[in-house]
Amino acid sequence: MALMRERAGPGERNKAAGARAFVTIDELLRLKHRARGFSFLPRQPVHSLLAGRHASRLRGRGLNFEELRHYFEGDDTRTIDWLATARLGSPHVRVYSEERDRPVLLLVDQRSTMFFGSQRAMKSVVAAEVAALAAWRVTSLGDRVGAVVFGDRDLVAIKPQARDQGVVRVLSEVARQNAALAKPAGAGAADRLNEALAAAARMVAHDGLICLISDVDGENDETARLVTRLSAHNDVLAIFVHDPLEQELPDIGQATFSSESAQIEIDASAPALRKGFAGERAEWRARLAQLSRSRAIPVLPISTARGVADQLRELIGKRRAQQVAGASGRSAP
Repeated sequence: MALMRERAGPGERNKAAGARAFVTIDELLRLKHRARGFSFLPRQPVHSLLAGRHASRLRGRGLNFEELRHYFEGDDTRTIDWLATARLGSPHVRVYSEERDRPVLLLVDQRSTMFFGSQRAMKSVVAAEVAALAAWRVTSLGDRVGAVVFGDRDLVAIKPQARDQGVVRVLSEVARQNAALAKPAGAGAADRLNEALAAAARMVAHDGLICLISDVDGENDETARLVTRLSAHNDVLAIFVHDPLEQELPDIGQATFSSESAQIEIDASAPALRKGFAGERAEWRARLAQLSRSRAIPVLPISTARGVADQLRELIGKRRAQQVAGASGRSAP
């Protein structure tokens, strides 16, 4: 049984659930001052709560080769070029410099499957807030930010740009597609997730950070293939936006539920039905966890029930990095 939503208009659903349905460009711009306390720095430890105790590290910016020179006492022996050393008859090291910036591409899901939320905000609003916080943070560190913003109707690709100009372009498109969710679009675009991943592969060939912000609805074997292709030469970080109501069917008795293409009346208090729903959702989350482990891709679960900035700080914040580093006897980056 696929997840279904209670039949109600956008305004009614928002009012009943107490979830914020839409976000404006002004609200996203004001999140600039909240974009602190977390980092996408090189070698930043990232723990995936979805995948249990599995941990991955973001590689960060790429390296440019500068020169081959003689080895001096104190140089890192790992930088010795053994082929050049054998050819020239004396120890030589390869010297690299870190790239000035790297492209960061945000894949922001604004499909109708994201227009759901039972507590603080709709998943679509949370995805927009994550995109804003990420965009402000990476540009503050000197990286360029771009996006692929995709909904049921549109898929808009924005090339990575530096400074506030890049952020404003990205957030303006996110806000536009978020507002478009007020108008029913009919059946959702089933292949839009894969189209967004394919667009990302065309835009950032290597040494970038690809950040997917989505509920990953519609994932399939093609999704895994595209993610594998992206992760071969880039960092890939999946931010899984979810709502507490999606994990377990509430005991609300007789109710009418609907998806984009169907409507059904059920007895939500039936134990067998609720157990089956919870089991299917658990299996789906297990598939995502396996994808995370097999591709070494961190999956960060972000709930609609709490503030986004606080959750990001807990998942990839300085405190978590220090705890991990302390446990392993190394200093945090």
